[in-house]
Amino acid sequence: MRSKTVTDATTDTAVSYTPRFPLTIDQLDVSTGFLTDLALKAASLDGDCSTNTVAERLHLGMMITDVLLQRLYDEKLIEKKGMIGLHNHRYGLTERGWSRLGQLMASCSYIGPAPVSLELYTEMIVNQVRSRPPTTKETLDSVLKNLVLPETIKRRLGVVASSGRSLFLSGPPGNGKTAMARALVHAIPGAIWIPYAIEVDGQVIRVFDKHDHHLIQHSEVDYDRRWVKIHPPLVTVGGELTIQSLDLTFTDSPRYYEAPFQLKANGGVLVVDDLGRQRVSARELLNRWIVPLEYRTDYLTLSTGKKIQVPFEQIVIFATNLTHNDLVDAAFMRRMGYRLYVEPPTPDTYRQIFRNYATANELSADDHLIDRLLTRYQAEHRPMQGCDPRDLIQRAIELCKFDQQSFQLTEAVLDEAWDSYFGGPGFSPAKEEGRPAIGGTP
Repeated sequence: MRSKTVTDATTDTAVSYTPRFPLTIDQLDVSTGFLTDLALKAASLDGDCSTNTVAERLHLGMMITDVLLQRLYDEKLIEKKGMIGLHNHRYGLTERGWSRLGQLMASCSYIGPAPVSLELYTEMIVNQVRSRPPTTKETLDSVLKNLVLPETIKRRLGVVASSGRSLFLSGPPGNGKTAMARALVHAIPGAIWIPYAIEVDGQVIRVFDKHDHHLIQHSEVDYDRRWVKIHPPLVTVGGELTIQSLDLTFTDSPRYYEAPFQLKANGGVLVVDDLGRQRVSARELLNRWIVPLEYRTDYLTLSTGKKIQVPFEQIVIFATNLTHNDLVDAAFMRRMGYRLYVEPPTPDTYRQIFRNYATANELSADDHLIDRLLTRYQAEHRPMQGCDPRDLIQRAIELCKFDQQSFQLTEAVLDEAWDSYFGGPGFSPAKEEGRPAIGGTP
């Protein structure tokens, strides 16, 4: 079955694993009975449906859909209302068909593109991810061009993107940790094919999410339309993350499962932002990740209690303002692929960040203006953060706009922007072991 569905590998991962268009039911990896039931549910959406409309809803070929509808007709669940063309008839549900529909919807109300089997999904994801070429330095420089980073950090991020291993990203807030994590997904080469949904024991897990998965326009014609070609996904979770959200979600309406965050992130990057700020303890949360990080497989639980094994093929980035000693133990850190501590900017780095952001906004940033800001940091014993230049310039622009003046950086404008941003002398920077306790998000 696998050789009928997946093409042979070539140098282009996205092309080499293009799922083949199935011509017959035998070439599908899901049971005919399940697909027949799904066809009945699809036919119920239109009082005068046709083979073509059902085929479009299921993302199956006309010949396969015609066979499924013929089975329903033979079982007297639908009736023929006329012929439109070759393999294309008009249908309507019979009384017996409506009764059968009620039984089906009570157990699984999913109506949409036909799912693929868990076995095929696992094979496709693993093969695509593990056959990717390494990230190039040119690609890495391009995706990180808006960040001022030392070469040592760029190199570490490049190795993470190439290896697919996890990254523990720590350091004081406001110095670009989240920006680095989000940029890393663009360094992953190629595209990836994912299915709309997966079938397990007659139940459906919906995988495709238009919020996390962004389609790629392609010229492929002869491919299995149960799959979509996407950019490597970026899934970000923060304080809302709980242990329960890492498992399958099933509700009475609709009666099918929604894939958890990590399943949607397969083939891309999962960012666990602000680690340690979740409603569940960091230790409990990280213990949940030990097995997936080490073996690249995860286990999810169906409502029946049955556990299923799914691939865990993604880069997981844990971004936190806290130190790893505050969060985790040695057992977890041994399973972490790489670690990176992001230092606050040096004065020279601060200058470069300030100039870059000013130039991006078509503003002139004289050296003496930046020197005045650096002097204020020292005078107020205020630690510098990589996000400060952006935030100060944005407030300077907003002040100029309010005063209906031309946008320009002056001593007066930057002084007011400083006081508006940092709060003036009454807001002294809080310290915790010499580091800021309060600040922007990483």
